[in-house]
Amino acid sequence: MFRKVLIANRGEIAVRVIRACRELGIHTVAVYSEADKDALHAELADEAICIGPAKASESYLNVQQILSAAIVTNAEAIHPGFGFLSENSRFASMCEELNITFIGPDSETIDAMGNKINARKLMMAADVPVIPGSGGVVRDVEEALALAEEIGYPVMLKAAAGGGGKGIRKVMSQTELPQHFASAQQEAKAAFGNDDMYLEKIIYPARHIEVQILGDAFGNVIHLGERDCSLQRNNQKVMEEAPSLVISQDKRAAIGAAAVRAAKAVNYKNAGTIEFLMDQSGDFYFMEMNTRIQVEHPITEMVTGIDLVKKQLEIAAGEPIGIAQDEVQLTGHAIECRINAENPAFNFAPSPGKIENLFLPSGGLGLRVDSGMYSGYRIPPYYDSMIAKIIVHGETRFEALMKMQRALGELVTEGVITNADFQMDLISHPQVIAGDYDTAFLQEVFLPDWQPEVQ
Repeated sequence: MFRKVLIANRGEIAVRVIRACRELGIHTVAVYSEADKDALHAELADEAICIGPAKASESYLNVQQILSAAIVTNAEAIHPGFGFLSENSRFASMCEELNITFIGPDSETIDAMGNKINARKLMMAADVPVIPGSGGVVRDVEEALALAEEIGYPVMLKAAAGGGGKGIRKVMSQTELPQHFASAQQEAKAAFGNDDMYLEKIIYPARHIEVQILGDAFGNVIHLGERDCSLQRNNQKVMEEAPSLVISQDKRAAIGAAAVRAAKAVNYKNAGTIEFLMDQSGDFYFMEMNTRIQVEHPITEMVTGIDLVKKQLEIAAGEPIGIAQDEVQLTGHAIECRINAENPAFNFAPSPGKIENLFLPSGGLGLRVDSGMYSGYRIPPYYDSMIAKIIVHGETRFEALMKMQRALGELVTEGVITNADFQMDLISHPQVIAGDYDTAFLQEVFLPDWQPEVQ
């Protein structure tokens, strides 16, 4: 096992990794920007190094500064968390060149799955169902028009090297396609230096189902069940639960087997997630692979009893997974609500500031809060607005729902406006309680009728 690990991230995920390292007896190094000098992750780690100004491009995305911090502190490995450099193949490759272990898949795997067209081809070869669409690059508007006519509108134009919502256009009809194709290509070229485009059928509404996988250096790959991430606003996940209500035991076996085939096709090592869309007929289609730990990983931990971050560290250190597929048991039900410093009454505008008084819900079996907050902490305006995750587990889904309502009701963040009341109203909605929702529900059903309280 590693003696020292550097955590190339901030906020609750950095705190989460530091705690897992400590439980394994691993010395930790935190990196922080000037805006995060008083952040909890910098306080909790055994060592902390400032890597630059507040702007992420000059600190948490500064590869040279992070690698220099690892070398200076003699860190043997780097855990990238999620976001920032977690899926940056160049960063992973540079770690490899410096003999620093990147806690995640190797750079070749990240590259293979980072190009969306290449990922589609790999999945088709591995007999993983993919969303109907182009088999490769769509060269021009004429080819796009012919293919769209074949698969039927609406369709989605996507950049092959895409990410962050860049180079993506929803096309509802033939007349819209030429203009959208040109603008998406231009945006992709500017953002990624690559204007290759592909086209997919839009599956909407759908269930957004993702499968957690673990792979090791010995060729072992297992899945740990699924998470339902269908409650989304502007394509951003809001609340997640595990297991999904729409996945039967037979369907779980089928979608899990497809996820394992996907991971084996790219020789996947470490923790990862295969994301699928499931249509109203129950057919599922590969969407993408996330080659990192996910924000919502705690709900899988709750229903399986497996610490995913510790498994990441162990696998990266050369140990086998140590768990056979038939040993994975899903018990009870888990739900996660993301707590953001934002004002729902003003179109969810960011709400940074100083937390004057904080009370995090605690007590009772099956309740966990992952956070980097504390009383007196000033939330900086430079990064993602998520400041905490409330995770609950119950023997039944109803028990988990009631536990989450209790936890949200206890949360206090004086001085900063959060989306906690929005989450309370969402989880109390009759359709959510009934499990009757999909990717259209939050945007098209819940929000139009929701009356936020002005704070």
